[in-house]
Amino acid sequence: MLDLAKSILATFGVGTVHTAKNGEDGFKKFCDLNPDIVIADWMMKPMDGISLTRRIRNDAASPNHFIPVILMTGFSEKRRVIQARDAGVTEFLVKPFNARDLYRRISQVIERPRQFVRSEDFFGPDRRRIRTTAYHGPQRRDTDNQRPDNGPPRIDFVSSAPHKKLEDTVQHIAKNKDYD
Repeated sequence: MLDLAKSILATFGVGTVHTAKNGEDGFKKFCDLNPDIVIADWMMKPMDGISLTRRIRNDAASPNHFIPVILMTGFSEKRRVIQARDAGVTEFLVKPFNARDLYRRISQVIERPRQFVRSEDFFGPDRRRIRTTAYHGPQRRDTDNQRPDNGPPRIDFVSSAPHKKLEDTVQHIAKNKDYD
């Protein structure tokens, strides 16, 4: 899978692709190289893609907590998607996939980046994909703004912009290849 993803990225015109065999090595390389995007497989040992994502999002040694993380997996059950989302994964890519699928995920993280949210137990891209402006009242739910200690919830929205280098790569791909 590692070689396949690397080959597809080379076909897209991505200049440099660094690889690692597992999440531990991947995190070390991530810290040393500070890449523009991370594409990880769920099933790695000793550190899997979910643990790698959590570490990227929360470890003080992480050079970029906002980096887009695309998680490849053979698991598509709803509980797995929710687990990945709750770990801070930016996009989910189910195997088997083709070049178009990978291209769409990369385009999504660049062209439609989501705000990041920090709360007591989560840091990552805003989990809500569909925004609605239909509601105009003070609260959407009776439980809004409530916590067990009756204090206000702590949720901060943090902006994140895609790296210019990655954006240029996707524009190059779009001009030279017809994957969309």
